[in-house]
Amino acid sequence: MSKQIIYHGSYCKIEQPKIIEGKYQKDFGTGFYCTILEEQAKKWAKKYSTPIINKYEYNENPNLKIKNFTLMTEEWLNFIINCKLGNKHEYDVIVGAMADDQIYNYITDLISGVISREAFWELAKFRYPTHQIALCTEQALKTIKFIGIDEG
Repeated sequence: MSKQIIYHGSYCKIEQPKIIEGKYQKDFGTGFYCTILEEQAKKWAKKYSTPIINKYEYNENPNLKIKNFTLMTEEWLNFIINCKLGNKHEYDVIVGAMADDQIYNYITDLISGVISREAFWELAKFRYPTHQIALCTEQALKTIKFIGIDEG
């Protein structure tokens, strides 16, 4: 993913993205989240009364520490569980499938012991493909350049 357009769904124009610590842990920890899937960004933005799709040019920096999950695997699941538990990681950029609301519920059930790993994977395999890019450091934010918005 060397150079391409990525999207961030929001309620406002974000020309200068920031990494803001939220009160809820996200899939890949604290970061500015984008996607290569414009439709997915539109879904994110439709949660708001004024949906805005921010567009950025992403230029991958090979000097950064990048983790790319090409598939939903045990490693991906363990990484998300660790992030949801508040554990920090050392990556600048993380790319991979998103745990949507339903997958998040399955992960919560797995962490709580309500379901087994086998049950998690059985439930998760029926979910539609998703994609996210978490820019987790200030250095990572320097890899994107704001190019405009679309109103959702």
